[in-house]
Amino acid sequence: MKPTGILFFPAFDWAITPNHPEREERLLYTRDQLFEEGIMDMPEIREYHPRMATGKEISRAHFCVPDVESRTTEAHLVSAGSALVMADAFMQGEVKNAFAIIRPPGHHAMTVTHGNRGFCDINNEAIMVEYLRSTYGVKRLAIVDTDVHHGDGTQEMYWHDPDVLFISFHQDGRTLYPGTGFMNELGGPLAYGTTINIPMAPRTTDTGIHYILDNLVLPILSEFKPEIVINSAGQDNHYSDPLSDMSFTARGYAILNQKLRPDIAVLEGGYSVETALPYINMGIIMAMAGIDFSNLREPDYRPDRFKESGENMDYIKALVDKQLANFRTREQIVEANRKKGRDFETFPRSIFYDTDYLREEQLVRVRICQDCGGFRTTASSARQASGRTYRVLCISLPRACCPVCADEARNSYNDMKGKAEYHFVYLQDRIDDKFHTFDNRTGQEIAL
Repeated sequence: MKPTGILFFPAFDWAITPNHPEREERLLYTRDQLFEEGIMDMPEIREYHPRMATGKEISRAHFCVPDVESRTTEAHLVSAGSALVMADAFMQGEVKNAFAIIRPPGHHAMTVTHGNRGFCDINNEAIMVEYLRSTYGVKRLAIVDTDVHHGDGTQEMYWHDPDVLFISFHQDGRTLYPGTGFMNELGGPLAYGTTINIPMAPRTTDTGIHYILDNLVLPILSEFKPEIVINSAGQDNHYSDPLSDMSFTARGYAILNQKLRPDIAVLEGGYSVETALPYINMGIIMAMAGIDFSNLREPDYRPDRFKESGENMDYIKALVDKQLANFRTREQIVEANRKKGRDFETFPRSIFYDTDYLREEQLVRVRICQDCGGFRTTASSARQASGRTYRVLCISLPRACCPVCADEARNSYNDMKGKAEYHFVYLQDRIDDKFHTFDNRTGQEIAL
């Protein structure tokens, strides 16, 4: 049997503030537990070492304003690069699956990034998805986000992509940051039904979460048939996490992982540093490696504390039925959207960056193509934490675009070069695997 690949990167030199929940201690207790138990010496485990992601690898997924260098630190590049190391290990057949235990996290970072929101600057999973596509030709993927907070960044990045299925388990957005992730958030006009949100009531237990997994998530994955399944492995659904109010256990996480069988897992949140994270990470690793975890228990675990209410189970069953129906009718909705005869759909958005305390205004235009998923343009403006205001136009050309959309997207970029209304114009050309930046103030162009 092939081993499970593990990469551990605690980012000693990065924290939002010295006593912030997102700090190096999140992973140091896990490291101590893994070495104490001898997990890393077992033949079922192979350890890998990180590398730094390049600016081009970041730019396949993001428009960093004004550039990658200003929006990232070395820690961000190593965290993202570590996910790519795990992608290589899996795709090259060295391991049967892989787990990147890394920080900083990323699932709140969106396509355009002006700063940090939800502790995230760049999106590790999205960077890995685009790396898998460009390097290995992978087309159809699924991301299952098990963080307690809705993965709004990942959702936004693949909202218009019919080839990426995004499923998010999370505490109901009416009770927790970022206040999104409701059942009616189902994807863009040509990707409807490939976003599936599962907003759970506070204090939902293993019983409720596993019912959702068995009756909704696994059937959808079976029908969607992704080439790769990625677990955005947040661990803050745990009953002891200080930033949320759920009742999941370490063994519950292990069983979820055993059933989900992700090809690659990437750590996201989880802030119960001493009492939960070492046990959850241990459980996930053991499940992925096929090691018996039946004796895994937190020291304060008492099974009588975790009983799912009948009322919540009724809600969960109705949620499962509704979202399964939404997924299964997606093709009819997409076809109806194509027949409306519009060339473009326009979506205004206002995005708040809670960490850096700034607001971004966007106007997104998506081409409604009869032959492909279209391309999109995003006009974005924000006054960044530095005090500098940037107005930019971002043009995203997916790999699956038809020739007509590709030509129109590239022409739009060329037409907007030199226009004073934007400081920068960007073209993310995934077909040619090139990223172009035109500085309208200086007339200079950079291509990666």
